[in-house]
Amino acid sequence: MYSASPPPPRRDFISVTLSPAEAAGAGGYNNSKAWRRRSCWRKWKQLSRLQRSVILFLFAFLAVCGVISYTNMGEQWKSLTNKLSDDQKTELEIPGLKPANPAVLPAPQKADANYPELSPQKHSKPPHVRRGPPNLQIRPPRRDARVKAQDVAGKTEEEPGQADKEEKTEKSIISWRGAVIEPDQSPEPPSSKIKEPEKPSSVEVEDQKEPVPINERQMAVIEAFRHAWKGYKEFAWGHDELKPLSKSYSEWFGLGLTLIDALDTMWILGLKEEFEEAKKWVATDLLLDKNVDVNLFESTIRILGGLLSAYHLSGDSLFLEKAKDIGSRLMPAFNTPSKIPYSDVNIGRGTAHPPRWTSDSTVAEVTSIQLEFRELSRLTGDEKFQKAVDAVMKHVHSLSGKNDGLVPMFINTNSGQFTHLGVYTLGARADSYYEYLLKQWIQGGKKENELLEDYMRAIEGVKKHLLRTSQPKKLTFVGELAHGHFSAKMDHLVCFLPGTLALGAHNGLTADHMELAKALIETCYQMYAQVETGLSPEIVHFNLHAQKDRKDVEIKPADRHNLLRPETVESLFYLYRFTGDKRYQDWGWEILQSFNKYTRVPSGGYTSINNVQNPSNPEPRDKMESFFLGETLKYMFLLFSDDVDLINLDKYVFNTEAHPLPIWAPA
Repeated sequence: MYSASPPPPRRDFISVTLSPAEAAGAGGYNNSKAWRRRSCWRKWKQLSRLQRSVILFLFAFLAVCGVISYTNMGEQWKSLTNKLSDDQKTELEIPGLKPANPAVLPAPQKADANYPELSPQKHSKPPHVRRGPPNLQIRPPRRDARVKAQDVAGKTEEEPGQADKEEKTEKSIISWRGAVIEPDQSPEPPSSKIKEPEKPSSVEVEDQKEPVPINERQMAVIEAFRHAWKGYKEFAWGHDELKPLSKSYSEWFGLGLTLIDALDTMWILGLKEEFEEAKKWVATDLLLDKNVDVNLFESTIRILGGLLSAYHLSGDSLFLEKAKDIGSRLMPAFNTPSKIPYSDVNIGRGTAHPPRWTSDSTVAEVTSIQLEFRELSRLTGDEKFQKAVDAVMKHVHSLSGKNDGLVPMFINTNSGQFTHLGVYTLGARADSYYEYLLKQWIQGGKKENELLEDYMRAIEGVKKHLLRTSQPKKLTFVGELAHGHFSAKMDHLVCFLPGTLALGAHNGLTADHMELAKALIETCYQMYAQVETGLSPEIVHFNLHAQKDRKDVEIKPADRHNLLRPETVESLFYLYRFTGDKRYQDWGWEILQSFNKYTRVPSGGYTSINNVQNPSNPEPRDKMESFFLGETLKYMFLLFSDDVDLINLDKYVFNTEAHPLPIWAPA
């Protein structure tokens, strides 16, 4: 054991000894601060020059970071308020907030919230959804607003297996807007000054109008679109066309034709979620640097036209970048001796060629690409696009071989001359030539008189050579002329004409064009109404002789297919927009019901059919053309709308694939 030391004595105070200097300053707070400053200064002086430099640099760096952070917070706050203005201003009515980049049409409403699924047969009363675009005005923007396209590199591998077999099969045919034409049916080959393109344009939002509620019939169109889109998304996403029965897809160019064709339809119908998802595909998967032959005409009206329209409606420069890319890749088609473009272009290799069996191009193909290429020049400031297509129109204007303004169906790319003279039609291979004469004149501000002269002369030629009336209902129809022989044959494609005539009358042309339009749209409706399924065949022949128990419309077995075409609905839209006659809406409603009854596929999508005369078995073809979403349902939706500002026809002109492009404002 050991003994502990006794504890120290307890003290109740602490003794501190101060130096005289410290004792003198201990009495005041100010003196204590001065002492600390002197102490810090002594420590600072004790540091080396390098240490002092490092400390000063750190202080300066922190100061700069602080300034940058403050600035970024301001920009983020501006971005936040802009986003709030775009997405929520309508709902919250926050004053003073404006979107940074206002679009031509209001942002589409959220699909699931506003557009519940409806039965195709029975439609409940729609919710009070309000929408509608503002008034629009087209003006030339600053030159610094041009968007410079980015080159898109990369190649996609070809789909193996069945897709390859299908592609090889389809390579052996050409398609006229979905109409299959075998190569051996095509003909054998026979042995100035350009207007400067205008500056790019922009669309500015003016005073807002009270939006017009979506009605029940429009809701049915939205439901039909969503049903078709469901099948495409599930079974054919990113591919050209849906095969709804086999739940697969077919490829033509491998460029997502259905998706691009439907972009502006989704925007107009207000399907925001679907539009955004499709936009992401365009941004990441639309690769144009691929070794594939595409048809110049079809690629222009569907892809280039679809991208330009999506750009104008949404304001997203992504679509303009892609439009310039595809437009540039199509330009080799114009490298011909006559400057009449070849029909086919390899967009990856930069080469072009005519079909294997002929050196001819169809007249409609080479004269129905102008709206799109002219607009591309106007937006980008690159004159080459407009110069190429304007040269084609000037050349065709100067050619002989016309019959009172009517043109033959073929033109040779080497000689630049019409071929197979004596055959005149407003159907396949010639139809949109007449449409684009008028629409280019409207697009350019009604200044290009040659276009108007050719259009007016052609309509007089139609009246003189191609118009007849049927029996027993005395329907006015447009037939064909072959070497002086009249044929009472009329393609469904010709049903574009009533709408075009009405558009011309609306733009100040002679009033009898509107009367002819009304007569022809009645005929196009009867091409549906007099058929067992309520759906028009591809081609009809009219009865010219009064005989008991005969219909006006006669259908041959080879012509009784229906491809979900838009032309009749398109003309119904124009006639209703310009006359306000609601029977045109009722006719369109009947057609939609027939589509739902005979072409709708339960798993998703709509299919073309082989036999419109057999309601019990219309013989589905297992193919949904891209124009069903790009044109037919879009025109249905617009037909059922009472909002004249929903794609205002005084400010927009539709291309032949129903993609709206702005009318150029007068300089």
